[in-house]
Amino acid sequence: MPGDLLRIDGCASVQFGEGRALTLRVVAVHLDRPTFDGWIWLTGYVLDAAGLATARRELFVQPAGLHRLDQVGGAGRLGGQPQKIAVGSRSTSASRLPMSALGGAGS
Repeated sequence: MPGDLLRIDGCASVQFGEGRALTLRVVAVHLDRPTFDGWIWLTGYVLDAAGLATARRELFVQPAGLHRLDQVGGAGRLGGQPQKIAVGSRSTSASRLPMSALGGAGS
């Protein structure tokens, strides 16, 4: 969802595995783009360790592998505990977003 802070690693897409993970502030979820089942397009800003935006990116990821962060932590560190996610009339406290949370295929 726009505004969410996500940690994107190899669980979301192989391109972010092996130390290439990033933190993304989501600005758009593109549900209108054709994709493979279980994948979506996200647009957002990559954040550095201080929480500053360093680049705008469009990413093709599996929502089931996204890790939600609740905030940019103090002392220049990203962190925090997974937060409760309200989606429509449902909510979950999982640290990974279910496919249905983003309204994609399989929901």
